[in-house]
Amino acid sequence: QVQLVESGGGLVQAGGSLRLSCAASGRTFSSYSMGWFRQAPGKEREFVATISRIGGITRHADSVNGRFTISRDNAKNTVYLQMNSLKPEDTAVYYCAAGPTMGRGPREYDYWGQGTQVTVSS
Repeated sequence: QVQLVESGGGLVQAGGSLRLSCAASGRTFSSYSMGWFRQAPGKEREFVATISRIGGITRHADSVNGRFTISRDNAKNTVYLQMNSLKPEDTAVYYCAAGPTMGRGPREYDYWGQGTQVTVSS
């Protein structure tokens, strides 16, 4: 089992940057693909990015491609989401998740963090 704790959210002006972190417990972190999702009020949870078990392959949603970058450090049991050029429409609760494959759907992940709020002001 994996426990995930996100951090790094906050309030930022449009055009600014934030780096989210997700710390995982347990000794099997490197056996999971990791993903970031986000959910805005009244909307469904949507895919943001995913990374392979050793970090060699990444995929990003079209809406964040070129602005956000997912990465991981297996020695630190941590996955990151670097977010640049933030827009008001990026405002949401951001969740990290662990699963067996690099899926784009929430149901493809088995473990979830509690989420961290990101608010981008215009």
